[in-house]
Amino acid sequence: MQRRRLLAVAAALVVASGCSSQEDEAPPGVSAPSSSASASSDGARAAVEAYVRALNSRSADGLMSVGGVKDEEWSRQEAERILADQGGRGWKIKDVRIQHDMGPDVGSARLLAEDKTGKPLQDTFTVTRENGTWHLTVFTDQPGEPGKETSATDPPRS
Repeated sequence: MQRRRLLAVAAALVVASGCSSQEDEAPPGVSAPSSSASASSDGARAAVEAYVRALNSRSADGLMSVGGVKDEEWSRQEAERILADQGGRGWKIKDVRIQHDMGPDVGSARLLAEDKTGKPLQDTFTVTRENGTWHLTVFTDQPGEPGKETSATDPPRS
């Protein structure tokens, strides 16, 4: 008797899962976010939006803030390089996709935008949450900690 109930419940679950509406489903290959993942995605999306505002206003301070780096000589120089390359284009966000593919505090963000002339632009970032604040990994020249050796990137010598 108990086995029949278990089978009936399992069958009902299978039927019910096939009856969801298209609006409730995530696109193919993308799982629907839970409410906590959705809140995390909102914070990561806000970081991407702050990045676009910093680019459009040519704000080195804004870039350093969204990048989660201290205002130091190296970070200011790198922010100026980023702004010289991408700043002031009037980016308009068309889509931001956040995937928590590396855990709840680390993921990736894909930005699709267009500039003020309508030219399509795109960028992909690693997003990280530190102490509740989301940052984009846009600074790549951060110096290593004093007293620690960094990994060699030179080709091996023979």
